[in-house]
Amino acid sequence: MSTSELACSYAALILADDEVEITADKLQSLIKAAKVEEVEPIWTSLFAKALDGKSVKDILTNVGSGGGAAAAAPAAGGGGGGGGETTTEAEPEKKKEEEKEESDEDMGFGLFD
Repeated sequence: MSTSELACSYAALILADDEVEITADKLQSLIKAAKVEEVEPIWTSLFAKALDGKSVKDILTNVGSGGGAAAAAPAAGGGGGGGGETTTEAEPEKKKEEEKEESDEDMGFGLFD
C-alpha cells in the first residue's frame, strides 16, 4: 500500500471516529495537518467517493463476512432444538448439487479434452 493510500485511509478513519462526514476537502486538510506531502488530490476524491453514504464503522465490523456466510449463519445456528432439523434438511440439498456436478461429467467431453 502506498503512502497516499495509507494517509487517506487513516484520515478517513479519523473522520469516521469523530462521526464527521468524509469529504475530499476534509481528508486533504487532515493529511496536510499530518504533514504528509506526497498525497495527490485524486486520492482524497477517490476515497471520498468510495465512502460516500457508507458507514466506515459498519464496513470495519463486517470485514471478512462474505454474503453467503452471513446468510448461512442464521440457518445453521437455528433456535434451540431446531438446529438438528436444519442440518438434516441441508444434507439432501448437498447430494442434489453433487448429482448435478456428476451429470455434467457424463456429457462425453471435459474442460481439457
